Amino acid sequence: MSATIVAKDLAAGHGDRMLFEGLDLVVAPGDVIGLVGPNGAGKSTLMAALAGLVTPEHGVVQLTPATATVGYLPQEPDRRPGETVAAFLARRTGVAQAQKDFDEATARLGEGAPGADDEYAVALERWLALGGADLDERSDEVAAELGLDVSLDQEMTTLSGGQAARAGLASLLLSRYDVFLLDEPTNDLDLAGLDRLEKFVQGLRVATMLVSHDREFLVRTVNRIVELDRPQQQINLYGGGYEAYLAERQIARDHARAEYEEYADKLSDLKERARTQRGWMEKGVKNALRKAPDNDKILRKARAESSEKQAAKARQTEKAIERLDKVEEPRKEWELRMEIAAAPRSGAVSATMREAVVRRGGFTLGPVNLEIGWAERVALTGANGSGKSTLLGAMLGRIPLDEGAASLGPGVVVGEVDQARRLFEGDEDLLTAFRAHVPDLAPAEIRTLLAKFGHRADHVLRPASTLSPGERTRAALALLQARGVNLLVLDEPTNHLDLPAIEQLESALDSYAGTLLLVTHDRRMLDAVHITRRLVADNGQITEA
Repeated sequence: MSATIVAKDLAAGHGDRMLFEGLDLVVAPGDVIGLVGPNGAGKSTLMAALAGLVTPEHGVVQLTPATATVGYLPQEPDRRPGETVAAFLARRTGVAQAQKDFDEATARLGEGAPGADDEYAVALERWLALGGADLDERSDEVAAELGLDVSLDQEMTTLSGGQAARAGLASLLLSRYDVFLLDEPTNDLDLAGLDRLEKFVQGLRVATMLVSHDREFLVRTVNRIVELDRPQQQINLYGGGYEAYLAERQIARDHARAEYEEYADKLSDLKERARTQRGWMEKGVKNALRKAPDNDKILRKARAESSEKQAAKARQTEKAIERLDKVEEPRKEWELRMEIAAAPRSGAVSATMREAVVRRGGFTLGPVNLEIGWAERVALTGANGSGKSTLLGAMLGRIPLDEGAASLGPGVVVGEVDQARRLFEGDEDLLTAFRAHVPDLAPAEIRTLLAKFGHRADHVLRPASTLSPGERTRAALALLQARGVNLLVLDEPTNHLDLPAIEQLESALDSYAGTLLLVTHDRRMLDAVHITRRLVADNGQITEA
């Protein structure tokens, strides 16, 4: 079914803070719209409003036809206790709700309830359109295709992070919605998963809108851009793909800055001219009164007339100032000015693993023989579930070894951003959780540092567990700046970060002088960050690329 979402004069906010207003938008069949903007600009709020899950403060959202199905897939697949993989897939594809509606309509039809015939027909049509008739068969096929080698009767809460990412991707590939709203679908996907997702989105012919901080994914999929520009409090629409948007945005910003500077220069010149003219006028009157003899009325009159001419010129200049079309100065975009504090150099070897083996359920990592030297810049890649995070945990001593040995070199100070962002997920407030890692830092200094990373005063006193994934990531990056480290371990650091923050992180990594161990599926980051060595994880085995 061809379906269109139309938003008119939409506005939404949090408390007394307005996120966006006056938004007009059409998402039509054939559109693949990329929604971009800094964290906190309202992207997820807008997506939820378009999906009909939240009520905007102003404006309306219309779905045409009203019976069309809208698939909103949020950032993090919610793993519900007791829910199996099969039930998760049925829920995320909309088949579970359609099945429930169909069963209720069937019961009403059997009871001979008024209007039951129409209800039954509508429910059956929706169930079929969403793929309910063959979901089980397709689920098996897609799970096998994605390498999701678990029983579909297994509970979602028992899956590893990589398996959960595959299940989330499977739910998307199995979906047959009339409109797709995808919030960070690339998070936690490996390169094979990203390739499969790209092909899926490229093959969609229905109205689609997505949020992603994966720049390469945006380049390859979207054909329009909607930008929530928080600094300028504007909503900007751009035709063309992501790279065209970057070029057009830079031209627009350069033009806005040039227009303001031209206005500011003209205004400054006119004000200076007005001051000079007023000065001449006042000086001329004083001179005329002081220098002219009482009986020299003609000379005094001539000088007074000259002063009146200066006054007239000053008035003309002031009117010219009033006639100037005011140009507001473009607000400076908030930038994450990140530095990674360096601890004193460690020894020649930062980390060592000898015949190291970890067994977790049916998965075995190793045996691993590995040595990471001082100042090496190592990229670790591989499919989800291949053992990357397990390797990091074993190397850092978080995961006990079943065989072999692992150790860090003398003087090594670790700074880590782990994939699950575990540092900040407890019940204590962010300030308390942060200070536990840097007890010598005063609360005022911590507040200042967190503010630099985009955490407002109300964030600092919130329970850490209530922070969004992006907020937890920025807190973890702030901790790297607060502590001196010489072994930096980053596991999917770009997940949940906005685009400006990713670029700032890349810049900070450029100037970092210690040892780096980077796990990422962000293809542009792998190109942007200087790497001296590559390791590949494949089914528990670690090899040199």
